[in-house]
Amino acid sequence: MPMARSIAHFHGFLNIDKPLGITSTDVVRQIRRLAHQKQVGHGGTLDPLATGVLPVALGQATRLLEYLQEEETKRYVATVQLGASTTTDDSEGEIVESAPVPPLSAAMLEPVLEQFRGTTEQVPPLYAAIRIAGRRLYDYARAGETVEVPPRTITILQLTLIEHTDSVLVLDVLCSKGTYIRALARDIGARLGCGAHLTALRRTQAGAFALDTAVSLADLVADPARLESALLPLSAALADWPRITVNSYGAERLRKGQRISDACPAQRAAAFDEQDQLVALVARADDAAWQPFKVFAAEQSA
Repeated sequence: MPMARSIAHFHGFLNIDKPLGITSTDVVRQIRRLAHQKQVGHGGTLDPLATGVLPVALGQATRLLEYLQEEETKRYVATVQLGASTTTDDSEGEIVESAPVPPLSAAMLEPVLEQFRGTTEQVPPLYAAIRIAGRRLYDYARAGETVEVPPRTITILQLTLIEHTDSVLVLDVLCSKGTYIRALARDIGARLGCGAHLTALRRTQAGAFALDTAVSLADLVADPARLESALLPLSAALADWPRITVNSYGAERLRKGQRISDACPAQRAAAFDEQDQLVALVARADDAAWQPFKVFAAEQSA
């Protein structure tokens, strides 16, 4: 009888192309079953309506999820239906108002889209997971209670019209974390005077994770042996971090929580050993030393 894998056998990231109709938590559950381990988490929620890039961490990689969530930029392809507003600002809600869509051209749409580029204030959708006075916003909405939703500062770095028909816009959106694309669709509809809601959303980038290197969840379910080859190293979450390499003595000191001497031009860095294994995340202790603040075990391979 084959021996069962131990907990946290795999250590690394899967760049999953999340399918339509399931939650990010559903993806984590499936990966847990495939990997035969409990230590699995995701690096950024996608609604069931959304598809695309969903970083999933296994084993020691789960300790890096907080740094994935620091990533400022996300990219999406959004499909917006004009002429109707919904309770949820997407196609899963009930239509609350309809209006005729005015004749539109790309030239007419451009000044409207320009109003949303740059740093602006955005009011989150009523059906959102953020908390107000200790309760999720969607709990107020489901209970029929009204609550004032404060606006949030967001940045739309790029907003491009890919294509459009008489009543549908397809947009390429590069934005800061915390941006609700549903709310963007709602607000574009409001500016056009006809209302709008989101009907499809595909995340094409989340920090260093891009759609062109994502793996299909269905393919992994069909062939679980592919999981190991699809696994990305822990360094995938640290692409933008300064990197230092330490010898075996330095690695041993860091793993014991001890400082190492080194010139420190940055405030923090990722320390790797000579075998390219992540040893620790380090912070500047002074001008000539690094202090570890998160240490990783020597064995990180699948």
